[in-house]
Order: sequence, then structure tokens, then C-alpha cells
Amino acid sequence: MKKQAVKPIAKRALLTVGVLAALMTGVTFAADGPAELDADTVEYDMNSGQITASGNVLMKQGTSRVAGQNAAYNTKTGQGTVTGHVIAERGDMRMTCSTLTVDGSDHYIASGEVSGSRGDQSFSASQVEYFPSKQYVSMPSGGTISSAEGTFTADQLQGWLGESHYVGTGNAHIVSPPRDIEAGGDQFDYYGAGTGKAVLTGNAWAYQGNNTMHSNRLTIYLASDGQARVQ
Repeated sequence: MKKQAVKPIAKRALLTVGVLAALMTGVTFAADGPAELDADTVEYDMNSGQITASGNVLMKQGTSRVAGQNAAYNTKTGQGTVTGHVIAERGDMRMTCSTLTVDGSDHYIASGEVSGSRGDQSFSASQVEYFPSKQYVSMPSGGTISSAEGTFTADQLQGWLGESHYVGTGNAHIVSPPRDIEAGGDQFDYYGAGTGKAVLTGNAWAYQGNNTMHSNRLTIYLASDGQARVQ
């Protein structure tokens, strides 16, 4: 079947490719108003289910926007990609990267100088995987997460954003000016909400004020007054 650049399919293209704008929101992309897709060219192959848009691509619906140079989505496989100076926004979430990919209904991959923010949390890495239903991010090649609590870096980094729970493995490092503490080790497991503690294991160390501590395992309890106790 011959591919056609047809303007009437623009809304359908956004509703499918637009799921990419759900990154970092913890919800799927819902039809929350009129949808728009603007691009220099749009093609839809009804036989294969492949939609492609190229040249100054801009997808909008409600508070969601995804911009890039090229976009592709397959309605049958549920896989899609946006490339070229990608900017994704929804509500208070904003992310930039070189390539943004959706692989199924609950797995997104951003790569190429990824930088994002949501509320008081921000992150940067060469690659970020995100699972919306869990508000879970994974940085398999290392990265940085920053929040009001401080800055967290590691060779491999994971974060459950809704819980301010971060796990770093390999050259794990925490710098928290509000807690007046710096700590590190082979791994950290940080709970910023509720429990309020950080557990560091493997060549663990911590500095607080004039105090220095070293151990194979350090547990730092985060007090509500902004201070910290180290055990």
C-alpha cells in the first residue's frame, strides 16, 4: 500500500506518539483535549501501522508537548521514537535529550545528554530508563540526581521519585548541604521521605562538621530538624 502524507491523520499521530510525553509524570498519556501534530511531512502506512513525521515536529495535547526533528510510531507494536533535540514537557516535568523511545506501555528510554526535572528533583545522565507506573528511573551508565536533600551520584543510579528513594552503586557519593553531611562508599541506599535514612556499604565514609567516620557499613538517620546522626 502506498504511503501518504495526509493531514487528517495528525490527531491520531499525536495520540499514539504522544504517549512519549508521559515521561516522568507517573501516568499514561490521556486524551485530555484537542490534539495537534505539526511537522513538515507526515506519513501513515495503514498496512504496517507505521506513522512517521519529519521536520520541526511538534506534538501537543493539554499540558503536554513533545518537540523534535523526527518522530516515528507503530500502532501495531506500540514502539516509537522521537529524535533530534527532543524536548518533552507535561505539567511540571521537563526533559531534553537526543533520542526518546517508548518500548511497550510502561518502558521509556531517553539517551544522549539527558537532562530532566520535576518539582524539586532533577537528573542528568547519558541514558535514562523510566517506568511511569512506578515513577522509577534507572541510569545504568551512571548519572546524577539532585533534590532539596542534596546531590546523589554513582556509576549506576536508580530512583523512585515519588518516595525520594535513591540507590547508587559504584563510586556512590552523597553531598547534602541541608544535612551538613557528605558521604560515600561502594553503595548507598537513601530514603528521603518517611523513614529518613541513608545506608552506605563497602568502604563507607561520612563527614559531618569536624567529624570523620569510616566503616564497612554506615547508617545515617535524617532528623526532621535538618540534622543527621551517624551510626
